[in-house]
Order: sequence, then structure tokens, then C-alpha cells
Amino acid sequence: MASVLRLYNAALIRRPMFAQSATAAFLFGAGDVIAQQVIERQGKNHDFMRTARLTFYGGAFFGPALTKWYQLLNRIKFSSPTKAVIYRVWLDQAILTPVAVGFFFGTMSILEGKGISGAQDRISTAYTPTLIRNWGVFIPTQIINFAIVPHHLRFVVVSIVSLFWNTYLSAINASSQHQEAIESDKDTEK
Repeated sequence: MASVLRLYNAALIRRPMFAQSATAAFLFGAGDVIAQQVIERQGKNHDFMRTARLTFYGGAFFGPALTKWYQLLNRIKFSSPTKAVIYRVWLDQAILTPVAVGFFFGTMSILEGKGISGAQDRISTAYTPTLIRNWGVFIPTQIINFAIVPHHLRFVVVSIVSLFWNTYLSAINASSQHQEAIESDKDTEK
């Protein structure tokens, strides 16, 4: 096990984009599997396309974006370590997070074939409560992350917390999708 962790640590240093994108893909997929099997109790009715969409999103969008984001935050110099933590957490939660939450719901809707109007509906329904919950989870996480975690391991810390967050996102996204289907059926019946 220690040798696997050493290899992973080396990959994070040598090939951060690849390692972090692969990690994000795995954890988004794993979060969806947990959401479907543990929270929603889908059993044999597991939606493999949903897992594939979330895995794709994690590896193709989230991983690369977060890798570049952390590289940018790490290049910004501050006059003290305390200011560095405060400003990095603020930048992360005030700039990246609002965009990332909206992008997630919009992208999922489009990947589900709902189009732009479906994305707008999903964002208007799920955006604000998800953003507020995100702040409750990730502001404390990022304070610890930026204060004591080495640069190349920050993505890993966020990824571990994200496994649980991705489970939540998957469940919320599915719930929003289910609610949209119910409303669509009601409109069709009228």
C-alpha cells in the first residue's frame, strides 16, 4: 500500500494534470455509485449512463479546471501565511465555487440531453441550496487545506472530501432530474 501511495504522490508531482484528472474521474464516478447504491438503493437498477456522465465530468472538466485553479492560487504571493489562507479560501469560495456549481448542473443537464432550457431550469432549482451547502463543507476544508497541506497534496484533500460531496451532488442532481420529469408529466397531462 505504501508503494502505491508513493507512486501516486510521484504522479501528482510529475504529471499533476493527468493524476488529478484521473482522481477526479474516479471520485465523481465513485460518488455516484455510492449515491445510487447506498442513498437511493437502486440495486440492479443502477443507472450506468449516469455514472459514466459523472465520471466523464470529473475527468474532463472538474479535474483539469481544479488543477489549473490550484496552480494559479499557489503562484499568488501574500505578505503572511495568515493572509495567504484567508485570501485563497476567499478566492476559492467566492470566485471558483459559484461558477463550478452552476457549471456542474448546466453540464449535467446538457449531458442528459435536456438542452440549454433544461440546464437553466436545473440551475434555477438546485444552484442556491447547493452553493450554501458547499460553503458549509468546503470553507472549513479549505482553511485546513491552505493552512497545513503541501501544495501538491491539496487536490487530494479536496478529493477525499469531494467523494462525500460528489455523492451529495449526484443525489441532488438525480432528485432535480426526477422532479423535472414529474413536472413534465403534469404539463403533458394538461
